[in-house]
Amino acid sequence: MPNDARKYDLLFKNVRVVRPNRTTVQRMDIAVKDGKFVKVAKSLRADDAATVVDGKDRLAFPGLVDPHMHCGIYGPLAEDALSESRAAAQGGVTSSLNYMRTGGYYMQKGGPYAQVFQEVLDISKDRFHVDYAYHLAPLDRTHIGEIDMLIEKFGVTSFKIFMFYGGYGLHGASSSQHEFLMIGKDEKYDIAHFEFVMRGVQRAMERFPDKKHAISLSLHCELAEILAAYTKMVERGAKKTDLDTWLTGVSNDPECADCAPLTGLRAYSAARPPHSEGLAITIAAYLANETNCANINLLHLTSRKAVESALRMAKAFPHVNFRREVTIAHLCLDYDTPVKALAKVNPPIRSRDDVDFLWQTLLDGKLDWVCSDHACCKYEMKLGKQDKDDIFQAKSGFGGTEFMLPALITTGSARGLSYNRMAELLSWNAAQRFGLAAKGDIAPGFDADLVLVDPQRSFVASGELSESQQGYSVFEGMEMSATVTDTYLRGERIYGDGNVIGSPKGRYLARPYR
Repeated sequence: MPNDARKYDLLFKNVRVVRPNRTTVQRMDIAVKDGKFVKVAKSLRADDAATVVDGKDRLAFPGLVDPHMHCGIYGPLAEDALSESRAAAQGGVTSSLNYMRTGGYYMQKGGPYAQVFQEVLDISKDRFHVDYAYHLAPLDRTHIGEIDMLIEKFGVTSFKIFMFYGGYGLHGASSSQHEFLMIGKDEKYDIAHFEFVMRGVQRAMERFPDKKHAISLSLHCELAEILAAYTKMVERGAKKTDLDTWLTGVSNDPECADCAPLTGLRAYSAARPPHSEGLAITIAAYLANETNCANINLLHLTSRKAVESALRMAKAFPHVNFRREVTIAHLCLDYDTPVKALAKVNPPIRSRDDVDFLWQTLLDGKLDWVCSDHACCKYEMKLGKQDKDDIFQAKSGFGGTEFMLPALITTGSARGLSYNRMAELLSWNAAQRFGLAAKGDIAPGFDADLVLVDPQRSFVASGELSESQQGYSVFEGMEMSATVTDTYLRGERIYGDGNVIGSPKGRYLARPYR
């Protein structure tokens, strides 16, 4: 039978299919035609397919949707798009949603998104190995006025507020807000601005009712005032147990082990304390209620205080459709990790108690998706030039999308997290929230995005194994119990045999994407 006359282009046999919203993993065959899944059933005929893949009893996950990545933050977008999407493909990610804004870092320019975002798309074209989309941050009144246009013209349906940028830069206190954000002198990036962004997003939901489900606002929840005050305390030698020392000037017993000055990631966590997250969430939730901004995403929750605040606000304002995000790093690392300052990120890596609380909340079904917060920051840029151990000189952020699935399988399986729930956390939930209706499941009509995983093949994570150009990994030395062996994008193999395959095939996903 000629290839073009066969029922299927591609047939996966001997695989264990992992689907979201299911309770079991089933041995099934998966048929693909024209880049879409067309049939999932037992005992499909091999003769009906042009190409047959023997899955060798591996797990078949839907292609991962990583909803929180930062391409172009520390390096040129053209370079990051190419290298970091290779890392995504390596990790089984087939859809990458990247945060983008004007101002310092990223595009290094201000101005309306009508101009800047078109440049972003032009640079991105033919550079991504996986499908991609962007979230945008409205930094001034012009950007707020562009929200409707961005939805209608570019298919950008998700937006972001960095709540701490009002008086804090990317890495520390800042007195040059306008220069950092590249906004006009008559503009203010403050709580009132956040309110106006919410009103702009809500106005768009009302104008585009058929797209309302895909329109949302994400928030990085930390408050500049709290960060600035606590950073000053820590930098001036605040002790592990001694907030009162700063407030009263009375020192504790110098022989006390817990009275030594804070250093490293412990210092950074204290400088950006968990209650700053909780307070920011409370403010954001009240503003969402005030503006009737219905779809709110609370990003990278790191602590008990942040999660408890998020759950409390969901109960207080049940008409607001909150979603709660956690990163794979915050699930795997605590502030005593041996990689030290390499794991600096905003919000910070927290205590082991906070990690355990995040896991309990996840297992209770109260967190909605797991992301990477991938931001490639090369070693030579990451650490301070004068003192590589000074946490406050280090840059914030790191990569990790390439190890997200193996790390969740490794740590999640040990805690009783099912494969099906992993598929929800890594694929389905984010796809549904961000308007990617054709992504996130292995079912007829969905894009044929597929990840094959060998749950019996372990490896030790390292920067040397990564396709990222970062050169190190915060998961360095962590033994992963499972390996991504193959990644398929719309039915085409883009990763296998330990290598990214072919030229970039990723498409820009204008949303809603069906």
